[in-house]
Amino acid sequence: MGKKRNNQPKFAQPKPMGTNVKPYQSDSTKKEQVQQMFDNIAHKYDFLNRFLSLGIDIGWRKKAIKMLAKHQPKKILDVATGTADFALATLPLQPDEVIGVDISEGMLDVGRKKIADRRITNVRLEYGDSEQLQFDNDSFDAVIVAFGVRNFENLSQGLSEINRVLKPGGIAMILEFSKPTGFFGLIFNLYNKTLLPLWGKLFSGDSAAYTYLPESVAAFPEGNEFKQIMRSLSYRKVDDRRLTFGVCSIYTGTK
Repeated sequence: MGKKRNNQPKFAQPKPMGTNVKPYQSDSTKKEQVQQMFDNIAHKYDFLNRFLSLGIDIGWRKKAIKMLAKHQPKKILDVATGTADFALATLPLQPDEVIGVDISEGMLDVGRKKIADRRITNVRLEYGDSEQLQFDNDSFDAVIVAFGVRNFENLSQGLSEINRVLKPGGIAMILEFSKPTGFFGLIFNLYNKTLLPLWGKLFSGDSAAYTYLPESVAAFPEGNEFKQIMRSLSYRKVDDRRLTFGVCSIYTGTK
């Protein structure tokens, strides 16, 4: 198990920040609904990721890992790890330890099977809430998140926790969907609103999950707005890189 968090944070607790977009029409919290959603689609999640993105998501992760390589992280935390794709993508960096945390046990089970099948010994997955990370201050050389921060119920709290567990000089790397503009943006939006929910329902059985995706992307503070949020939470050297006509962004910041 991971180390327990230090109950004395280094800076004031951030004000609540997040979006009201939820997967389902119910009175439960966003966090509860996101957990339910990923448990529902875990069995088809990897297939749908490859199918719906035409495999481009694999290239996004590879680009992120190339950017991370110069930092030579030895201890890495993957927040909202899901089925551990991003955690496993760090292995070419030869880290000593990679820990993935997620609130969906269904997703974690899929990831654990990948790790067991490949007999990987330096990656482990455990249940963990992004807004209450159970690790000490200054624990990790790098904290990574792939397509998970827009699912945080309290965005600023989650980003604050990532900063807290980073070692001084450590890097946070966040992959997240963006909103492309121009003609490609029109095509992207049309795809997200029509074909994506249709195929998502067909293959996963949960249409709400793939209606939630474009809605959560549309509501997410991207680009300069997101970078300003990171800066307000004590991140330094905040930057971003847009990929595939602006569909995806890689945000980075150091502690």
